Amino acid sequence: MNERQDKYFNVSWDQLHRDTRALAWRLSERARWQRVVAIARGGLVPAAIVARELNIRLIDTVCIASYDHMSQGEVTILKQVVGDGADTLLVDDLVDTGRTARAVREMLPEAYFATVYAKPEGAPLVDTFLTEVSQDTWIHFPWDTELHYAQPVAERLDTP
Repeated sequence: MNERQDKYFNVSWDQLHRDTRALAWRLSERARWQRVVAIARGGLVPAAIVARELNIRLIDTVCIASYDHMSQGEVTILKQVVGDGADTLLVDDLVDTGRTARAVREMLPEAYFATVYAKPEGAPLVDTFLTEVSQDTWIHFPWDTELHYAQPVAERLDTP
């Protein structure tokens, strides 16, 4: 997302924990996986919560760089995992445009892919997600934010 985003969805630690536990409940009705693979960095916290809730002890990471704090760039694979993804639950915080999801799907084509949040362009690439947000909304995760004054929506709409 290189264009300016006017909509923001601020996720607190508490909300992320609740949403990820709700995702784990949804996943508990599915197959039993042998390992969780987190898409680092955004998927690290959700993957830890899901692994705890599903009692999965084998956790690995796929490390991909594609975002800075306000924009999406090229996908760079920094670390891969071995295997085709059979018996693997792949976890990320968000699927946005799907570029990262496509790269990981190529690496682990047999994995079951779950995200906490999904945008419409990327949603078809995951097997399940908890909450959909509009494509033009930027999600602020708790590890990227700190408490500060929030400008009222009406004032933001009046600002050019």
